[in-house]
Formats: sequence, C-alpha cells, structure tokens
Amino acid sequence: MNRLMRLYYYGVLGGIGGLFGWQLSNLLGLSFTPNLYLSEIIVGALIGLCIGALIGLSEGLVTRNLLHALRLALFSALLGAAGGALGLPIAEGMYQLLGGQVWLRPLGWGLFGLLIGLAAAFKGGAQMWKGGLGGFLGGTLGGLLLEAARMALASSLLGKAAGLILLGASTGVCIALIVFLLSRAWLEVTSGKLKGSEFILDKFLKPDGPSAFIGSSALKADIVLPDPDIAPQHAMLKGNGSHFTLKDMSLSGTFINNKKIEVARLSNRQTIRMGNTQMVYHEKR
Repeated sequence: MNRLMRLYYYGVLGGIGGLFGWQLSNLLGLSFTPNLYLSEIIVGALIGLCIGALIGLSEGLVTRNLLHALRLALFSALLGAAGGALGLPIAEGMYQLLGGQVWLRPLGWGLFGLLIGLAAAFKGGAQMWKGGLGGFLGGTLGGLLLEAARMALASSLLGKAAGLILLGASTGVCIALIVFLLSRAWLEVTSGKLKGSEFILDKFLKPDGPSAFIGSSALKADIVLPDPDIAPQHAMLKGNGSHFTLKDMSLSGTFINNKKIEVARLSNRQTIRMGNTQMVYHEKR
C-alpha cells in the first residue's frame, strides 16, 4: 500500500472509530454518574478505545496481515482508552479552570492522540516519538475541529458527531503523515502480493536496537510477506546506526541486485529479491 493509500486508510478508519465513539457516548450521555468527571473518564475511554482500535486495525490492513492487524488494534485500543480517559476530563478541567477558553480543550485531545500514536509506532517500524508527535498534532487539530463543529452546527448532536469523526480522521492522518515525513529507512515492495506496500525500518536502525526479521510467518517475522517461496524467517536486517546489513537465513536464497548474498550492507535504491517478491530499499541521509 503506497503512502497516499495509507493516509486514506488511517483517515477513514480513524473517522469511523470516531463515529462509533459518538454512538457509544450518546448511549451513555455525560451524566450517568453523580460525578461529572467520572462520567467523562468513562466516555473519554470509550471514544478513545473506538478510535484507537480502528487506527490500529488500519496498519495491519494496509500490510494485509490479519494477525498483526488484530494485535495492533487491541494494543492501540487499550492506549486509546487510556488517552481518552485522561484527555476528556483534562480538557474539561482546563476549560473550567482557566476561564472557559474553548481553545484549551483540544490540548486534552492532544494527549489522547499522543498515546494512540505511540501505540501505532510501537507495533510498527517507526520510532515511537514520531508516532507520538503525529498523534499529538492530530489529536490537537482534531480537538479544534471538534469544537468548531460543535459551534458551527445548530444541532449539538450533529456537531458532536461531525467533531468526533474529524477527531478520529485527523489523528489517523497525522500519525501516518508525520511517520512517513520523518522516516529514514523503509522497504518498498515492487512485485508480489504486497506490491506498493512500504515497511518503515527506523526503529531497527540503532546499533543496540532489535533486529528485523523478514519472512512469511506472522508469528516469526516483523516484516511479513505472503509468498509461499519465502521461508517463515527468510532474512534478518540488523541496524548499525547509519546503515543496515541484510543476512540470509533461508535455503532458497536472498538476492541483492540479482546477486545471491549471505551478508551484505544495504545502500539506497538497492533491489532485494526473496522468493517471488521484490523490494527496493530506501534511505534518507
């Protein structure tokens, strides 16, 4: 899935998550407990859970890895729920404490987006601070749009619906956008079932960081390629701070620029072939 389609999926699914959150929050309202802030914690957690789950699900869907999608959706839903439970009461508390300034509320939603962005980056290949930054910017922008929709639409119900859809979409788009704008290394699949997909490699680049395994098994590989001619753990990427080395771990072989390798240092624009799948390695200096 190319970058534009990734932005599309993150935005659309984030918006759908906001719509689900709107429906759940309408069922409960904001006064179902005597304590207003307790009500906001619960409602915020439900909204965050819905948006977080759908944004997490989108990363697995764009790489066509159902198991990865479900794991990421669960992890992102939990952090989204935590972010919503903190963000909504903090937003309302700042609004009340500092004189009813509407622009203060979006900062609480920025915290919500921050945690969802951290979840998406942790389970993907991006460095966590990049996902967190994208989530914070998206949550803050979405919070502004939420307040604007509430004030612009005559119906408070429709204003809330539009605002939460915009909040989810903004959070998803900004996470995907910031991660790709700041990414240093990635693999682009140019042939095979995942043609057009891109895998960010930044978090594997540090010398003391984890290795990235490439293979066909969702349980054994970090980068999963659905190709019967690729071994469950076909090759290993190891970061050295400024570059990657690629080590073959298969019987059928790994090829760089059509030459079979055992261990090789990767350079920008090199072509990697495993089984019937071909990828291009990209890096930014």
